[in-house]
Amino acid sequence: MKKIIAGFFLGITTLSSAQITIGDTTGTATVKTSVLLDFPPNQNKGIILPYVRTLPTTPTEGTLILDATDATKARVKYYNGAWIDLSGQDADVTTALSTQPTVAQVAEAAGEKTIIGAASSTANGVLVLESTTKSMVLPIVEDVRNIPSPAAGMMVYVNKAGANV
Repeated sequence: MKKIIAGFFLGITTLSSAQITIGDTTGTATVKTSVLLDFPPNQNKGIILPYVRTLPTTPTEGTLILDATDATKARVKYYNGAWIDLSGQDADVTTALSTQPTVAQVAEAAGEKTIIGAASSTANGVLVLESTTKSMVLPIVEDVRNIPSPAAGMMVYVNKAGANV
């Protein structure tokens, strides 16, 4: 009986295409058909990207990371066949990274990941958004100075006239 119930839920999960909204039930996108992952506006929170101390040589295209190979010159980067800097300026994350482990505390099982938007993915990542027609909407803030405890690797969309995005 348990196998039948598990198979039923697995079948529904495979056939469904859902949007995930984190933080409230509304999110920011007015039209939800093109959104896989959404966040509520003006919550003064962001997404913390994984930091790396060595850049991966062949990541999946679309990978976002905090490049902390030099903790005094950390930058948010995007992989599109080559690493592209999204920061535009260096950040010193030495203090923030001093509290982070230098080796994995718990070994990940091969292929262990969470996938949103598809039943499977060949992408190598912990959280994979897999879609050819939908995207992620970043958390929206009015001013980064309102974020109470920003963390190294945090990413938000600043919705303010004259702001650098």
